Amino acid sequence: MRFDTRLVHIGQQASPGTGAAVPPIHVATTYERRVQDPPRYFYARGEHPTREGLEDCLAALEDARFATVYASGQAAGMTALCGLSPGQTVLASDDVYGGTYSLFGVLSRYGIRIRQVDLADPAARDAALAAAGPDLGAVWIETPTNPMLKVTDIGEVSRRAHALGAFVVVDNTFASPALQQPLAHGADVSLYSTTKFIAGHLDAIGGALVTDDARLHEGFLRYRTTAGNVPGGFDCFLIHRGLKTLSLRIQRQVESAERIVAALRREPSVGALYYPGLPEHPQREVAARQMAGPGSMISFEYRGDAHKLMDRLRVFVCAVSLGAVQSLVECPAGMTHWGVPKRQRERLGITDNLVRLSIGIEDPADLVDDLLAALRARE
Repeated sequence: MRFDTRLVHIGQQASPGTGAAVPPIHVATTYERRVQDPPRYFYARGEHPTREGLEDCLAALEDARFATVYASGQAAGMTALCGLSPGQTVLASDDVYGGTYSLFGVLSRYGIRIRQVDLADPAARDAALAAAGPDLGAVWIETPTNPMLKVTDIGEVSRRAHALGAFVVVDNTFASPALQQPLAHGADVSLYSTTKFIAGHLDAIGGALVTDDARLHEGFLRYRTTAGNVPGGFDCFLIHRGLKTLSLRIQRQVESAERIVAALRREPSVGALYYPGLPEHPQREVAARQMAGPGSMISFEYRGDAHKLMDRLRVFVCAVSLGAVQSLVECPAGMTHWGVPKRQRERLGITDNLVRLSIGIEDPADLVDDLLAALRARE
């Protein structure tokens, strides 16, 4: 099966007995053992039929053997690094989601060292990997990054990390498997906040880890069963239902994003513009090589008060999150990245007037009109 067919059919087999085309949503927490031959399901913190259908589909999308889903992207992120020991180091992208920065803070209190470097910059990347010692346990790549949309060469980082004995996790939330498949480029784990593009409707929270490495997968399963960071059956159903239209949504979102970027480039109130599809983007060639499209996330510097700009928007919803059918706008410095120290934010370019857009599936003309009206209004 090709990608779009897998989206619709994998993990969605007709229900035995009734032939229902949509499998039932299982909400049971425990299972009658005497009707199972052989026994397979014991307790929903460990095994769950609705959850397994979603996992089968996510694994198939990347031609992987394994996927595990979680109660949130944060839970997936914590699980991805659960096999590390105190004293080991994680080399990570410097520009990451604010929640990931907080997660790194938690890990550091347990003796795991976090070193953040601009992995999208070949010189900084090579120097950091050359200086890495035997304690390097994992490399964490976020690409494209949140919110500066830097793009890291997954294949090159993976090759060098593996030579040092480290495994590679790629936070693929901004791209989704429809635009980028990290395992195909040498990464060991694809990480998702399935809340975002995969679910796509702002109505379910979840996370996922996809891997072809049996040893890592067994560790993820053990940690999940012990920690209990599992999603319920109804959330799994909503995420799987949203997943079926991923390609259709992404296609529309990317096309609209490209139109919006073209309009923003002509506006005098827009300063620096960040989008992997721009000819001047420093990693445009890397993005074109490892992504099927530049995505639908846009960031830009507004030459004015970003909060007043957001107040003037009528179609865009001012809210955190991304990847939804609704277009969203936020100011990362005061919203998704408020917990990152100001000095670090400023070093990365996350100023108080940086605006991040997540493009939805509305009519692109309405989105452009909304933005231009807000940008051109007097403050």
